[in-house]
Amino acid sequence: MAFAEANGQRLYYETHGEGEPLLCVAGISCDTLVWIPQLQALSAEHRTVIFDNRDVGQSSMSDPGYDIADMARDALALADELELESFHLLGVSMGGAIAQEMALQAPGRVRTLTLAVTFATGGAYSRKVADVWGARVMQISREQHVDELMLLNHSEEFYENPDMVEFIRTAALQNPHPQPPEAFGRQLAACSHHDTLDRLGTLTMPTHVIGGERDILLPVWKSREIAAAIPGAKLDVFAGAPHGLSLERAEEFNAAVLGFIRETAAARAA
Repeated sequence: MAFAEANGQRLYYETHGEGEPLLCVAGISCDTLVWIPQLQALSAEHRTVIFDNRDVGQSSMSDPGYDIADMARDALALADELELESFHLLGVSMGGAIAQEMALQAPGRVRTLTLAVTFATGGAYSRKVADVWGARVMQISREQHVDELMLLNHSEEFYENPDMVEFIRTAALQNPHPQPPEAFGRQLAACSHHDTLDRLGTLTMPTHVIGGERDILLPVWKSREIAAAIPGAKLDVFAGAPHGLSLERAEEFNAAVLGFIRETAAARAA
């Protein structure tokens, strides 16, 4: 177990493997356990850093009123603590929003940028979602909250395998560090104010955008919007994939993430 003091937060983190550093930023309500389907593949080629964002897992709980840019400063401060001068950067969902802000705040440090099932802006619609969902999660049980999250993340095909559904549901409910509902609400509120769309055009690092064709939480047009905004960005849309494609399509996802980093290195060498 390792902790770092970063931007006024106490962040839990883990490092796995050796090689060029790869910093992974997780989505809303997710702690380091979410990276289990990725760790073996990613750490075989990279010094892979995973961590709990503020307000989740073993990291510190936060006061309300922060935004995605603050969470980006947390992650950059963690990179400072680990003496990562530069790194490959992977962000999924809310983590992709955080990764956008990291790349905008410190573009010279990001070797490659991979943004999966994420968004660049939400506006008034997103803020209303945060108000309604944030209030709802305070009124329902943890079991109901987990069930809702699973329905938003997983495909119809996933639910045809009851053993897998029960395995994932049980694992979520048995998490030894469950996220308090008010902390979920704070992360949700931060997401609702995220807006990088008009600034993404300034990014020049190699960028890979991954979307899920059947993502009902963050629809695929959000990924297309990001890819169109970043000069030269590569867009991969996983056919038939839901929001939780890093779990349901882990092998394909891992290959896409690592393949882009390898392709970029080969292009630079050439």
